[in-house]
Amino acid sequence: MNRITSTFSTLKAQNKKALIPFITAGDPEPVMTVALMHELVKAGADIIELGVPFSDPMADGPTIQRSSERALQHHIGLKDVLNMVVEFRKTDTVTPVILMGYANPVEAMGCDNFAVAAKEAGVDGVLVVDYPPEECEEWAQQLKNQEIDPIFLLSPTTPKARVEKVAKLAKGYVYYVSLKGVTGASHLDLSDVCNKLAEVRTCISIPIGVGFGIRDRAAAKAVAELADAVVVGSRIIEEIENSTRATLLDNVSNLAKSLRAALDEVNGTIAKSEC
Repeated sequence: MNRITSTFSTLKAQNKKALIPFITAGDPEPVMTVALMHELVKAGADIIELGVPFSDPMADGPTIQRSSERALQHHIGLKDVLNMVVEFRKTDTVTPVILMGYANPVEAMGCDNFAVAAKEAGVDGVLVVDYPPEECEEWAQQLKNQEIDPIFLLSPTTPKARVEKVAKLAKGYVYYVSLKGVTGASHLDLSDVCNKLAEVRTCISIPIGVGFGIRDRAAAKAVAELADAVVVGSRIIEEIENSTRATLLDNVSNLAKSLRAALDEVNGTIAKSEC
């Protein structure tokens, strides 16, 4: 059993939901990334999504775009991100780490080379936003050969045929995008999320995490009632960019603790009632 499956299994036994924070590697500066990862874990994060900086992040709103720009100013590339995971693993061999990013850096390294390097670094899952599942059987198998989970996105507009394809390829968990838009948007409609997740679960048997549009404790709690995991990115990045170096870790920790407390108010059983 790998770290992702083990984490969800443990949480299910404890009637808890997973908190999955996202940060961009190298933001606000490279030296802070591993420290932020450890701080998030101490504050209650169950899985870390680590963004690979990219110059044209098509699914990301202005906040996460700025985080990529800050990281790229420090010349952070994919190899640097993997080295950060290596550093993190020196003292944390338990918390799953997911790399989330875009195809170009992976293609530049080579899919096979990347999969091997990611395994050696201690990566548990990979989500490449612009790898469509219809073209990803070989990619998914390359990751699985290295015992890395291929993670895919679903959205409000995903047709059933694509959901079925993702169900065949995905491992670890599926990331459901809660709204039509980019990261950081605020028009979260919980009724729509509930209805779509009910449809998705007719095909998907692994855990489902929900992200995009979760900006506060109340939204985190509401989404946790519907999903197995809550993914929070833009709100954490905002805290990073509004903090000084002296206050950064404390501010991010306090936010993560607040989100963790909200999730812990939710019974781990997903409600089967109508939306």
